[in-house]
Amino acid sequence: MQPIKGIALKLCAVVLFIVMASLIKAVADHVPPGQAVFFRSLFAIPVILGWLAWRGDLGTGLKVASPMGHFWRGFVGTVAMGLGFAGLGMLPLPEVTALGYAAPLLTVVFAAMFLNEQVGIYRISAVALGLAGVLIVLSPRLTAFSGQTVETAQALGAILVLSGAMCAALAQIYIRKLVATEQTSAIVFYFSLTSSLLALLTLPFGWVLPEAWEVICLILAGLIGGTAQIFLTSAYRFADASVVAPFDYASMLFALVIGYLVFDEAPTRTMLAGAALVILAGILIIWREHHLGLKRGQARALKTPQG
Repeated sequence: MQPIKGIALKLCAVVLFIVMASLIKAVADHVPPGQAVFFRSLFAIPVILGWLAWRGDLGTGLKVASPMGHFWRGFVGTVAMGLGFAGLGMLPLPEVTALGYAAPLLTVVFAAMFLNEQVGIYRISAVALGLAGVLIVLSPRLTAFSGQTVETAQALGAILVLSGAMCAALAQIYIRKLVATEQTSAIVFYFSLTSSLLALLTLPFGWVLPEAWEVICLILAGLIGGTAQIFLTSAYRFADASVVAPFDYASMLFALVIGYLVFDEAPTRTMLAGAALVILAGILIIWREHHLGLKRGQARALKTPQG
C-alpha cells in the first residue's frame, strides 16, 4: 500500500470531477441534460480504452459475466447523471455538491434493504444526522415549510439533484453486486458505453446545435470525467477505502471556490451548516466501517484452523 499516492490520486479525481461539473454548468442554460450526458460519456470512452491499453488489460479487462447487471447499473447511473446535470443549471454549484453527499448515506439504507447488510444503531444514527443536514440544505427551497417565496426552478432543481443522489446510491448497490464477478475496468467502460447509448434516446427531445465554445466545454467534460474516473479507480489500488474516502468531501472546498470565482455564487450560512452535518455523518460512517473492518480482521486472525 502507498497511502500518500492513493490520497493524491483521490484529490486529483475530486478536483477533476468538480471541474467537469463546472463545464457542464457553464453550458446548462443552452444544452439539455441528455445531450450533456452523451458528450460526457462518449468522450470518456477513448480515455478509458487508452488507460486499459497502457495497462495491457485491453484484451481481458472488458470481459463480462453479467451483461444485464452492467445494463441496469448503466441505466440507473445514467438517470443519476442526467438529473444531476439538470440540477446544475438551476442551483449554485456548492449546493448541488452538498446535496450530492446524500448518495453515500442513502447507499447505507439501500444496502440494508436490497443486500441484507446489517446496519447497527451507530450507522443508522449517522445516516439520520446526514439526512437532517440534507433537509437543512433544502430548507430554503421548501416553500411549504419555510414560508419564503422561492423560484420554482430552484425548488425543482433541488428535487432533481436529490433524486439524482438516490439513483447514484442505487447504482452503488448494482456496483457492489457486479464487483463479485466483474473487473473494475469492465464496470467503468460499460457504464460509459451504456450511458452514451441511453443518452442518444433523448435526441428527439430538444437537442441543440451548440456553439463552438460549448462543444469545447462538452468534449473537455468527457475527457476530464474519464480521466477523473481512472484516478478514482487507481486511488483505491494504493490505499484502503477508509483512508481515501473522506477526501471526497474536499470537493466542497473546490466547489465553493469555483462557484464564487467563476459563477459568482456566494454560499449561504444555511447551506454551509447543512453541508457540514452531511460531511460529518459521512465521515462517521467511514470511520465506523474502518473500525468494523479492523475488528473483523482481528477476529479472523484469532480463529483456529478449525474455526
